[in-house]
Amino acid sequence: MKVLLASNNRHKADEFIQIFKNENVNISLGLAEDFFLSGLEVEENANTFNENALIKAMAFSKAAGMPAIADDSGLEIDALDLRPGVFSARYSGDNANDKSNRMKVLDEMKNIPENERLARFICVICYYDNHNIIYGEGKVEGKIIFEEKGNGGFGYDTIFVPINHNLTFAEMNQDEKNAISHRRNAILDLINNLKSKNII
Repeated sequence: MKVLLASNNRHKADEFIQIFKNENVNISLGLAEDFFLSGLEVEENANTFNENALIKAMAFSKAAGMPAIADDSGLEIDALDLRPGVFSARYSGDNANDKSNRMKVLDEMKNIPENERLARFICVICYYDNHNIIYGEGKVEGKIIFEEKGNGGFGYDTIFVPINHNLTFAEMNQDEKNAISHRRNAILDLINNLKSKNII
């Protein structure tokens, strides 16, 4: 089954492709650029990961005329009252980028002791095909460290260490990260839910 990945983020696309490949399911991902949709921008103005994922999946599905999956993911930090949450990608303002977002988090947490730096990545994936709306959800628990470490990954990967690990996501190779990531857990949940509905 051919499904459009509703994202213009190449890093995210690579993760999706690799994880689906590892799971050996009958889903072939099409990328936005393959359907000349690289310029499609969707305003993610909802208050939940589920709603934002649905907004994107619907927009890309209708534009391409085929089923689509979209994800919304973010970082929840206990000491920051679960911020940045759904605002993770734009946490540092209108001109936010990954670096400025990380710097804002580190600055806000500079006086938070190590035992109070618990956090989690959350990912919600929505499948939309004009008849069905199906979700998959995943998360990974961890903590926020005091300074950036590693050169890989994207987003907040350089400051997040998963529980029972000593490396940040940015210090892990792609396979190591994909084996435990919130995105992998959400994809597995989505696959199970698609199978239960006999879609795949």
